[in-house]
Amino acid sequence: MFKTILYPTDFSDVSKKALDYIRQLKENGGETVILLHVIDERQIQAIESFVSEHADKLARDIMESDSLEMESIEKELAQAGFHVKSRLTVGNPLMEILGVEKEEDVSVIVIGSHGKTNLEEMFLGSVSEKVARRCKKPILIIKR
Repeated sequence: MFKTILYPTDFSDVSKKALDYIRQLKENGGETVILLHVIDERQIQAIESFVSEHADKLARDIMESDSLEMESIEKELAQAGFHVKSRLTVGNPLMEILGVEKEEDVSVIVIGSHGKTNLEEMFLGSVSEKVARRCKKPILIIKR
């Protein structure tokens, strides 16, 4: 039923908790996990605005650190028996998630309810909430 799983992650605790649910989907026909991490373009723009002389190095450091996190999660999912496609990109998290949902024709989206930036979510709404409102496929939102 849920053969292709989209797993957007920001590496927060609740996002990592979602891995337990993804493993359970393996037992119910899950085959492929599309592991997606979106570096918010606003984060990169803020770095460029405030520390322009070191912006390139800081952006590279973020990409490198996030790549290592992705590799760790990818290995964990592969050990659970999934075929894993990893995607690391810079952009608008909502739009990137919705784009991958459509492009990969996923069966389900598994996402954490809250990310690392709780203060921002209080004012703007969480990415998971926005995805739930706009996605076309079933979504499993994992609470804290």
